[in-house]
Formats: sequence, C-alpha cells, structure tokens
Amino acid sequence: MTLSYTGIRVRDLARSIRFYQDGFGLTERGRGTMTHGGRFVELEDPSSHQRIELNWYPPGSPYATRYTVGEGLDHLGFVVDDADATVARLLPLGASIALPVWTERGRSRIGFVRDPDGIWLEIESRIRRSPARVGSRG
Repeated sequence: MTLSYTGIRVRDLARSIRFYQDGFGLTERGRGTMTHGGRFVELEDPSSHQRIELNWYPPGSPYATRYTVGEGLDHLGFVVDDADATVARLLPLGASIALPVWTERGRSRIGFVRDPDGIWLEIESRIRRSPARVGSRG
C-alpha cells in the first residue's frame, strides 16, 4: 500500500493552480474530469515528489457541499494491489463505506471509505491487463 497523494477541495481551480505553482513551485503532473463532472489537477513538488490533488466540484454535484474553512481536506489517496480486498480489510478496523468500489473507465478500481474519525480515503488499484497473445503454434 502506498500513500499516493492528498486531495484538497478548492472553490476556484484556476486560482488554486496559480497559487500552488507560483507560490510553492509545484508542477502539474496531470488533470482530468471525473465521471460525475468534477475536475482534478495533480501537482507535485519537484524536490520531495510529494503530491496534492486539487478537486473542484460543480454546483449541483453531491460533493459540492457548503464550503467551511478548515474542511477543505477532500481525501487521502492510496494506491493498493486490490481495492476490493483492501476495502474489505479496512471495514472491521473501523472504516465505513463512503462510496462503494467501482470500475473507472476500465483502468482502475476505486472506492472511498471513511476512517474511524470520518476522513475520506480513496482506495485505488490499477486494472492489470493480461498481455496479448502473439501468435501461437499449433
């Protein structure tokens, strides 16, 4: 299991990107749109390689809750070998399901649990494709 990044919820994505890039020298590593319409941008510190994920949710999204200062920690992201097995292992340790595990765009299995104090944790495993068979001898 690897702690991959910390996700923070932001109100203005462009402003936050500019702040973390210009203010701290973080570099963009990737960006995308979530299946529910939210957007994310992953930034990395070039020295420590620590990463943060800026998460913005559009109005009407179930995740676009009223913003309260101090609650901007969106989630911690963990990359694991098997998301389903890891979620199952965390439940008896006091975790609760926030979002059940699903397949994201055929590339990953992702689920969210709440730790015993309610902090959201993203549990993600990459879907490994078996190598294509190249020719066969008969």
